Amino acid sequence: SELIKPYLGSKYKVTEIPKSLIFYMSKHSGPVNAIQWCPVREQSHMLLSASMDKTVKVWDALDTGCCLKTYSCHSCAVRAARWSSCGRRILTGGFDSTLHLTDVETGKQIFSSKTEFRISALKFHPTESNVFICGGFSPEVKAWDIRTSKVLRVYKAAVQQTLDILFLPEGREFLTSTDAVSRDSADRTIVAWDFQSAAKISNQIFHERYTCPSLTLHPKESVFVAQTNGNYMALFSAQRPYRINKKKRYEGHKVEGFAVGCEFSPDGTLLVTGSSDGKVFFYNYHTSRIIRTLSAHKEACMSAIFHPVLPSLLATCDWAGEIKIWQ
Repeated sequence: SELIKPYLGSKYKVTEIPKSLIFYMSKHSGPVNAIQWCPVREQSHMLLSASMDKTVKVWDALDTGCCLKTYSCHSCAVRAARWSSCGRRILTGGFDSTLHLTDVETGKQIFSSKTEFRISALKFHPTESNVFICGGFSPEVKAWDIRTSKVLRVYKAAVQQTLDILFLPEGREFLTSTDAVSRDSADRTIVAWDFQSAAKISNQIFHERYTCPSLTLHPKESVFVAQTNGNYMALFSAQRPYRINKKKRYEGHKVEGFAVGCEFSPDGTLLVTGSSDGKVFFYNYHTSRIIRTLSAHKEACMSAIFHPVLPSLLATCDWAGEIKIWQ
C-alpha cells in the first residue's frame, strides 16, 4: 500500500487516538472473534479476521476496505487465527477441533490436524517460526511443530479451558489464562510455563476470582496486562514472580463474559480495549486513566488493535460480524 511506504523507513511516531471511521466492512454473517494485522510491515495493509460463521477472511483494510479472500476450511466456528511471521500463511483453530495452516495466496492447506478438543487459543513462538502453542476446551496445552505436523510438548494444567496464551519476550516462558476448575480458589487463573521443560513455573499469579479472557504484553517494558471478567484490566510484572501491580487498575469498560481483547499501542503509551457495550476505551498506560471512549459498535466490541506502522489507525470488530477501520 502506498499509505504505508512513507512510514517504513522511519521510527514509529506517537500514537494518536483515531477520530473518524474510514471503512465499514461487514461480510461476516456471525460474530468476529479475532482480528490481526499482517506482521510483515510492507504487507500490513492486510487484516485477518476469524468468525463464528466458520470462515476466515483477509481484507485490504487500508486502501479499499474490500475482502481479498475467504477461507472455508472449518466446519464449525473459527475461534483463533494467526498470521505466520512471514505473512504467507494463516494458522486457524476452531470448534470443529481441527487445526489448519493455509497458504494465503493459493488457499491450500499446508498442514491440517484433528485435535481431541475444541480450539480457542493459538500463538506462534516469537523466535521459532515453525512452532506454535494450541489450547482450548482441555486440561492440556500443546506445542506443535509445523514441519513434522507433530506435537512437540504437552503442558498439563488442572483446568477446564485455556482462554488465551501469551509468550514472554524471547519465548522461554509463556502464560496461559484459564477457566479454573474450582470456583472457590483463585489460583490457576493465570499459569506461567517453562516452554522447553513443560514445567509449571507458577500458578499463584492472580488471586481474584475472575477469569481473564485475554492477555497482552507491553511492547517496551517488562509488564503484561490481563483483561478480567471483573470489568477491569490488571497489570503484572512479566518477570518472575509475575507480581500484580496493586496501584494500577484500568476500569470503566465492561467485559460481561465476552472474550474481549485488549492491546497496547506500538509505542506503549496507550492501552486499548473493546467493551461489551460496543465502545472502545483508550487508557493512558502510565496513569491508568481513561483518555477517550469511542462509540464504535452497537453490539459487544470484541477487539480493538492499533496498526503496527501507521500511528493512528485502529481496527475494531464486534459480535454482530462487523469490522471497522478508524483513523
